[in-house]
Amino acid sequence: MALGPRLDLRQSQSLVMTPQLQQAIKLLALSNLEIETFIGEALDGNPLLDVGAQGPAPATEAVEAPAQARSTALESSGVDRLIGEGRGADDRPLDIDASSLDRDRDTGDGAVRDDGWGADLRLAAAGGGEDGPGIDDRPALDGTLSEHLEAQVGAASRDPFTEGVARYIIGQLDEAGYLPVPLAELAGDLGVGPGEMEEALALVQSLDPTGVGARSLSECIALQAREADRYDPLMAKLIDNLDLLARGDLARLKRICGVDDEDFADMLAELRGYDPKPGLRFGGEPSGAVTPDILVTPGADGGWSIALNQATLPRLIVNRGYYVELKGECDDKASRAWLSDKLADANWLIKALDQRQKTILKVAAELVKQQDGFFRHGVAHLRPLTLRAVAEAIGMHESTVSRVTSNKFLNCPRGTYELKYFFSSGVASADGEGGASAEAVKAAIRQLIDAEDPKAILSDDALVDLLKGKGFELARRTVAKYREAIGLGSSVQRRRQKAISAGR
Repeated sequence: MALGPRLDLRQSQSLVMTPQLQQAIKLLALSNLEIETFIGEALDGNPLLDVGAQGPAPATEAVEAPAQARSTALESSGVDRLIGEGRGADDRPLDIDASSLDRDRDTGDGAVRDDGWGADLRLAAAGGGEDGPGIDDRPALDGTLSEHLEAQVGAASRDPFTEGVARYIIGQLDEAGYLPVPLAELAGDLGVGPGEMEEALALVQSLDPTGVGARSLSECIALQAREADRYDPLMAKLIDNLDLLARGDLARLKRICGVDDEDFADMLAELRGYDPKPGLRFGGEPSGAVTPDILVTPGADGGWSIALNQATLPRLIVNRGYYVELKGECDDKASRAWLSDKLADANWLIKALDQRQKTILKVAAELVKQQDGFFRHGVAHLRPLTLRAVAEAIGMHESTVSRVTSNKFLNCPRGTYELKYFFSSGVASADGEGGASAEAVKAAIRQLIDAEDPKAILSDDALVDLLKGKGFELARRTVAKYREAIGLGSSVQRRRQKAISAGR
């Protein structure tokens, strides 16, 4: 067989995404505010694109009109398929506001429809209650770490001398909450004994957040494990060998701990739940207000009206007059080709944005239908829900639903929530029938802890029994993880905090 270069012709089929399709997929994952930035860049790059005139806000009657009138409006706008047969849990209709779709689109045919734009929306998110805080109501940790610790040390100490030494130690902590200076050096600076310094350091380490005052990462993690009542001999071995974990030598670490694969995985999961730098929670800028992308309001007939937040969606149109003017001045073939490309790009972008709005409304309608109990009764009625379930219900791919629900927020009478909030894993019910959302379990835990007697703090075992009475079948470890996820301390920590609060 001769060796040498040769040319072969092969025929094959492949699926290639066009640049337009790639851009359409990218648009789905952007929030309304990001879309506004994207549109600004498109306006700079395409002279045929223009922003449509903004008219008065759509009338409230269009949102709360009778079901028959709404059905006619949806059908005439060509988006009646967005709701399909979708109904709420109690068979009340889900109504998508047709005016939220951008119908003021000029696709190059010269016909521009203007149904009005919308005034600025003043959204007041309702927070608190059994639903927990909304996005806008999440408190920021104001002040510095030193100020936070200084406010606690006086109530936690009964010895003025120890309190004074503790305040000095607080002043030496770094921004992460660690003590970088050797304790012996601090003792020499103050002229106190090692035992008194250790006592003052123990006082600092007993303050909130747990883990401050640690001199190493292992000590910081150990403090948090003790606070959570998880510092058993096996966990101690794991924490003492964090260097093996950093090197990825999990097999050796598992042999040292003497546990099987399942217990070792649980221990690693607990370890990841601890904060290696507890002091960094303080001193940051407060979180800004969130602008919702989707507005859900109660309908007149007991259903829900769903609309996009038009205040953050500029309207794009094709400047037909400018196109005619430029076309008359295009004498050469290259100029005419350039102008045709710009017109095609403008028309495509307008259609892509319109399709994006329809897709978002379709996904939002299915979310409201699936989680109808949450919108009517609160987080205790939040159902387990997955991306796949929504995708199958509306006939879309799971990745499309994932992109639509990324970086987008929904405002309803209960507050402002990220769309991902409505996707929650489920836990088994005590009677074996169905399941409950993890968020519903967290709400039940919060309710039980808020109502506990300061003189009879509930342990995790007690919470397991009480939750079982509410229909939730959970292990103690799971209850502890949910409790920590919602920012509630262990029984020891809560007892100390309530004792300090009662003493003020």
